Amino acid sequence: MYQLLLVIIYLAFISLGLPDALLGSAWPSMYGELDAAVSYAGIISMIIAGGTIISSILSDRLIRRMGTGAVTALSVAMTAAALFGFSSSRTFLQLCIWGIPYGLGAGSVDAALNNFVAIHYKSRHMSWLHCFWGIGATAGPYIMGLCLARGLRWNFGYMSVGIIQVVLVAVLVLALPLWKSKRGSKAENADAGKKIGIGGALRLPGAKAVLASFFCYCSLEATAGLWASSYMVLHKGISAGTAAKWASLFYLGITAGRLICGFVTDRMGDRNMVRCGQAAACTGAVLMLAAAGDRAVLAGLVMVGLGCAPIYPSLLHETPDNFGTEYSQFMMGMQMACAYMGSTFMPPLFGLLGERISIGLYPVCLLAFAGSMIMMTERVGRIHVGKNNRFTHAQLLQR
Repeated sequence: MYQLLLVIIYLAFISLGLPDALLGSAWPSMYGELDAAVSYAGIISMIIAGGTIISSILSDRLIRRMGTGAVTALSVAMTAAALFGFSSSRTFLQLCIWGIPYGLGAGSVDAALNNFVAIHYKSRHMSWLHCFWGIGATAGPYIMGLCLARGLRWNFGYMSVGIIQVVLVAVLVLALPLWKSKRGSKAENADAGKKIGIGGALRLPGAKAVLASFFCYCSLEATAGLWASSYMVLHKGISAGTAAKWASLFYLGITAGRLICGFVTDRMGDRNMVRCGQAAACTGAVLMLAAAGDRAVLAGLVMVGLGCAPIYPSLLHETPDNFGTEYSQFMMGMQMACAYMGSTFMPPLFGLLGERISIGLYPVCLLAFAGSMIMMTERVGRIHVGKNNRFTHAQLLQR
């Protein structure tokens, strides 16, 4: 039963990744039919991100009331409904409306599953969990591209992924007894977390530094992925076709890196995995900054991707150790919210910086994000957040 539940969680994370890159792959075929500007994809993306941030913050309250399994099933069902809504949309306004449940469905399931795995399973499973997200994120655009290549409209691509999500919802509903059978154990009891609130959470030792770490990490990953091609084309003079292919290797580096990290992370520990990833990411950014040859730029980009691979899963897996199982679910939601803020706002900000000053600042900004993240994660280590350095709930309320 224990291993079967883990399989269900892996499937749920594939479902979480499936819709993430659909908009980007389908938008060139969508905006003309909808009589929308090319830039309007950013509006839809911001609406989805806003819903994700809100549901991440509210995830603790939902899970305490409903349980992890029920929240997971409900969130995937909400995402499936939004995908069918996208497939039937005929105007840009309809897409914006359906973008609300699209985002709300993603945040809660992300926070719920990450916390459940952090409490129940070893670090390697967290790495592999996010590797499975990469599989879903890769499969989504592939399904959309397959539909478009066969002469079908973008609506059918969204419908196809929606059907897959409905199947996964059915599996999650049938698996609800597996979640309930785990309740009551000391490790698993995420549903019984104490109420703490945002103010109390921010007073936990190391909380602000951890939240800043997640913001910096996702700023690094999202900026690196979005602007890699533009940097190679506009600053290095690499052809657009070659740059697009090379940019995809950044995500391949993250996915493959997480698969490999799963085999070593239990021996090395979360903290050491984070440090190794940060060192690799910084080295890759320096290589891009100093490199004269095209292939050196490619090597630097891939190294940044490989460096990103262990950081996010290892930081997530540390959450119960840092803040205790009684506060880990709320902190997980806060961490997810800060991560989404970084990935939502910092890439467009760099776009303005690159337009006004120079796209050549790309590796400099990556170094700045990585350096800031290192300072924050090391600060957490210095103040020794752990079982012997946590305020009790009553102490937090008195402060």
